[in-house]
Amino acid sequence: MTTHAYPGVSPAQLDVDVTADVEALYTDGITARKGAFTPEWADRLREDIEKAFAEAMARPDGAVGRGPNRYYVEIHPEQLRGFVDLVDHPWVRSLCTAVLGPDYRIVELGFDVPLEGAVNQPWHRDFPMPEETRRERRLTSLAFNVTGVDTEEDMGPFEIAPGTQWDDSPEFAHDMFPPKSHYARYEKLAVRKYPQRGDISCRTALAIHRGTKNESTKSRPVLVLGVDGPEANNADRHDTAVTRPFWESLPERVRRHLDCPVVDELKPVTQKHTIEGLVMGDA
Repeated sequence: MTTHAYPGVSPAQLDVDVTADVEALYTDGITARKGAFTPEWADRLREDIEKAFAEAMARPDGAVGRGPNRYYVEIHPEQLRGFVDLVDHPWVRSLCTAVLGPDYRIVELGFDVPLEGAVNQPWHRDFPMPEETRRERRLTSLAFNVTGVDTEEDMGPFEIAPGTQWDDSPEFAHDMFPPKSHYARYEKLAVRKYPQRGDISCRTALAIHRGTKNESTKSRPVLVLGVDGPEANNADRHDTAVTRPFWESLPERVRRHLDCPVVDELKPVTQKHTIEGLVMGDA
């Protein structure tokens, strides 16, 4: 196993060999498993996202803007028919265990929807660099993304600057937004991603990235699954919950990692995972 693996985790604790994926996360900041699910599974995912998006847009604070014509919505696990399929996928389980340790916690479930007219986001990371990462160059959280559509060039693909998860500068606004004087470097490094239905990607949200301009008439919905290691505190920004019947239906190895309250009745999530500055788009 790669030396970047979580201390004390052995290959015997993993369902699949993710050595190359762990190495990719520490070097490029991103990795992927092509064809993890069928296109039909991804189509059901999109149906669930579209239903939740329509509901969220119909109520106050149901969605948060991430720039013009770009939205983020957090949802509850039981709004997603494929939730267990995703979090219990052998590649997802193994990667979480290898990077974050056996006590990893699922803390976020949501989706991004760039619509027609979405513009380039500013280059950013999703939260300030944790001290463990700064001192030890160790990742303490992961973000998995699953596309609901086959991504095409004109749909505003996700763009990432590989290796920039270690960038650390007092010039970063809110410790997340590099100044425009840094943009030329990121644009030189930038790689666009074109996931297809059924693919899963995994990245550190510390790697500098952005959504690009959607020049098509189509939306590009992407599911977001956020996972923390023991030291991380991203759960503080999320309100995921499950009902008792749903909780009791879950496999024990899923319950063990699901960090959320069990409630009698679900309440719609009021979005609070804002990222300073993204409403400005390219401005």
